[in-house]
Amino acid sequence: MPVLSVLLCLGNLLAVGVLFLWLRQALARLNKSNRADEAALEIAALSAKMETLTQMQAQTMKDQLTALRQQQADQMMQTELKLENLRRSLGGSMAQLRQDNQNQLEQIRHTVDDQLQTALEKKLNDSFAIVSQRLEQVYRGLGEMQTLAAGVGDLKKVLSNVKTRGTLGELQLEAILEQILAPEQYEKNVHTKRGSAAVVEFAVKLPGDGDKPVWLPFDSKYPADAYQQLLDAYDAGDPQLVVQARKLLRDRLRLFAKDIHEKYIDPPNTTDFGLMFLPIEGLYAEAVRMGLVEQLQQEYKVNLGGPSTTAALLNSLQLGFRTLAVQKRSAEVWKVLGSVKGEFGKFAAVLESTQKRLAQANEELDKLVGVRTRQIQRALRQAELADAPSLTADLPEEEIE
Repeated sequence: MPVLSVLLCLGNLLAVGVLFLWLRQALARLNKSNRADEAALEIAALSAKMETLTQMQAQTMKDQLTALRQQQADQMMQTELKLENLRRSLGGSMAQLRQDNQNQLEQIRHTVDDQLQTALEKKLNDSFAIVSQRLEQVYRGLGEMQTLAAGVGDLKKVLSNVKTRGTLGELQLEAILEQILAPEQYEKNVHTKRGSAAVVEFAVKLPGDGDKPVWLPFDSKYPADAYQQLLDAYDAGDPQLVVQARKLLRDRLRLFAKDIHEKYIDPPNTTDFGLMFLPIEGLYAEAVRMGLVEQLQQEYKVNLGGPSTTAALLNSLQLGFRTLAVQKRSAEVWKVLGSVKGEFGKFAAVLESTQKRLAQANEELDKLVGVRTRQIQRALRQAELADAPSLTADLPEEEIE
């Protein structure tokens, strides 16, 4: 309906426009024909007609606009009613949908909360159990570390005493000797130098002239303080401290070698060299790095040895001992074989004499068996011949026949 009203209004306006154009054309014709009176009359008529037509058109448009407004008002009222109904229905639907969504979300939230709570509690319990185990292990490790630290402290206190350090090296050297040598191949606390009260910790018996052995002195030394200073200098990375610590360690080892040479080496009761045992491989490596092995051998006739080199030396000595034992056994075997050879000659002579005697006895036995047997048989036949007539006379005639 609003569209139709608008179309009617447009049609009226179009008619007015056509009439206006026609009026202009008529005026143009009047001006050309110069008919003023007729033009005036026509103009007046046309003006009246236009006015009437305009009024009619205005009234029509007014009526149409009034109807259009009324239609629009009715349509707006209907539209508002429809919109209100739609709004109410949508409001109810949205409220229901919102309520359903809230209910579903609440259910989902409860389900998710329950699952999250269960999973979280499980994970927390597992995590707490793992953390508890880790803490227990940490506490245990801390206890072990404290015990180890206390043991290290006690060890440092023990090693701070020179006598205790010497005892530690002595025990280690004794363990190596016990593992490689037999108890009769070495002795402890031996006076190796004549006229001296000094006693060496260990001495290995080497074969000498006669029954008297030649001693190889072993003495353990452990300059722990000097070696620890050298390790601290290495950790600090100070070249000057390293040089000073090396000099201190070298002087200590040279002093030990001099002491061993003066106290324990006394040829021919001992070998012309001794052995200084260093109980730590790192200490022996430092001595080798400083070139002390050759220096101490040349100056003091003292060889340096760590745990591994000392074990190798003792193994070589053990092989030497076995070689000597084999040589001694070989000499004894040759002696036994010589005596056996002499006894075997005597046995051959006795055996030959016995064989001769056996032959003579055999001949005598043959003679005895042959002659005596024949004589006995002859006597038996004579006895049989002598007894035959008397036996025949005593028998009955039937038996004789």
